[in-house]
Amino acid sequence: MYAKSEATIAAILSAAEKLFLARNYAHVAMDDIAEAAGVTKGALYHHFKSKKDLYLAMMHGDLGQKQARMHAGVEMAGSCFERLRRLTESFLELPPEKRDLIKLVRRDVNIFKGAARDRLVRAYQAALPDQVEIILRDGMRSGKVTDADPRLLAWMFVAIVEVALTPYAGRVLDDRAAMLDFVMGLFFQGAGRPARRALSREDRRARTAVPVWGSSQEGA
Repeated sequence: MYAKSEATIAAILSAAEKLFLARNYAHVAMDDIAEAAGVTKGALYHHFKSKKDLYLAMMHGDLGQKQARMHAGVEMAGSCFERLRRLTESFLELPPEKRDLIKLVRRDVNIFKGAARDRLVRAYQAALPDQVEIILRDGMRSGKVTDADPRLLAWMFVAIVEVALTPYAGRVLDDRAAMLDFVMGLFFQGAGRPARRALSREDRRARTAVPVWGSSQEGA
């Protein structure tokens, strides 16, 4: 009986994920979810008393799984760069539909009010930015990351990952490895090129004294 109940809940949540990704929150009805899950309305309401309760259960379940997955990167041995790369790789390894669920927080958060909204925001922060922040704080202590506000840097990193997951980036970056290299390179090295060092008077003299290959001075 317990196993059957768990299977029913899993089917409902799976159907809800697909529908909420395909449509706006307001355009998904409990009848739609029951039909997609292959359950009766009675069974649906037995487990979830409202669309709001179902949606929040779906999101908190997913964010909890992501938090555990990301924390494995935090706990691994290695440098700040290696740990952050592994954490990011772990997120990118998720199926696209599972990655996209995170976008629903930004899309739908203002539908909810008060404690429900606060808990959803906090669950999102605990799943991603907080995990990144832990690694960056370690990097600052070891001198591998610039001494800046770690929470701000964590949000900047998450923003770069979000940009890398846009449809346009998917066309520019060939595969997951290219996406990962883009995120890590942009965050740790930046987009600017190093400025050329101005030559000193001694450097300029040295250059003029060196023979050019293939010139008449070669072999003299």
